[in-house]
Amino acid sequence: MDLTQDELKLVETLCGGLPLVAEPYAELGRRVGLSEAQVLNGIKRLISTGVIKRMGVIVQHRKLGYTANGMSVWDIPDDRVGDIGERMGDFPYVTLCYRRPRHLPDWSYNLFAMVHGCDRDTVLKQVDDIARTMQLEGVRRDVLFSARQFKQCGAHYGRKGRVENEPCKLG
Repeated sequence: MDLTQDELKLVETLCGGLPLVAEPYAELGRRVGLSEAQVLNGIKRLISTGVIKRMGVIVQHRKLGYTANGMSVWDIPDDRVGDIGERMGDFPYVTLCYRRPRHLPDWSYNLFAMVHGCDRDTVLKQVDDIARTMQLEGVRRDVLFSARQFKQCGAHYGRKGRVENEPCKLG
């Protein structure tokens, strides 16, 4: 799809994230020379044509006090992993839940669920709660705690659709 110059500017500006102001779309418009209505209509068009597939939030958990970030890994029977993953993702303290291939014989885990907490004990109790609630007490599992925070950002797309290697910013 060919994008107009305004749409290109809008996509490039959106890659930097929404500004944290009372009227973020009006601010985006100021940055690219469009009205708030033009920005909203432009985003709707980009979504409806598939140029924008999704918009999401990047949360910096440590800055919010969630310093115990544990990736719970589960060895779920392959014929049940889809259903269990769907249900596991509904827990309020699970922020990501996805299936990954096993790498036998060293890695038998095929379901990953990120759990954030203010301390390790809380995360471990939440993982135990998942196991108890879903009747997975006998399933092999582990929790891998992160030792540091890596940069988190969305993709940045340039004018010809290539992903730019711009550094992400923390804070």
